Amino acid sequence: MTVISVETGKTVQNIKIGRYPRGIAITKDSRYAYVAEMGGSGVHRINLQDFSKTFIPVGSNPRALVLSPDEKTLYVTLNISGKVAAWDLEASKLIKTVSTGKAARSLDISDDGSALFVVNFGSGTMSKVRASDMKLIQTIKVCNEPIGITFDAPSQNTWVACYGGSIKVLSN
Repeated sequence: MTVISVETGKTVQNIKIGRYPRGIAITKDSRYAYVAEMGGSGVHRINLQDFSKTFIPVGSNPRALVLSPDEKTLYVTLNISGKVAAWDLEASKLIKTVSTGKAARSLDISDDGSALFVVNFGSGTMSKVRASDMKLIQTIKVCNEPIGITFDAPSQNTWVACYGGSIKVLSN
């Protein structure tokens, strides 16, 4: 991973992450960046002041990341196993995983932090997970190979991008 100054356009720091860095989540105060190491077994927490890093062993093949609104929990898709992991950042431990579907790819969280929305590339589905206990609430077929997802707080809609070029908008 390369940190580049937006003012100068020059490299500030190179940070070794692994072969396939994927999802990134940054804290609201810009103090930490969390970077998934797809093909590896965890996430790297990078201190954006001194560029030190800490390894978080969330599970195999992490892909996408999202922080809870209070930034106490990191949610991670585990692509190959088709699961989502919840990691307690304060206690530094795994809370729970839940199976969502084949090839869990992208995820987002509701603005109040109550629900996670996950697209499962291999299953062609979108899953809704209750964040408080990591219980799978709903899984619906959305399209072949859903690849991206965004929860829109004002409308309470979930937008799903499909690999074939379509977008689905789902009402919650």
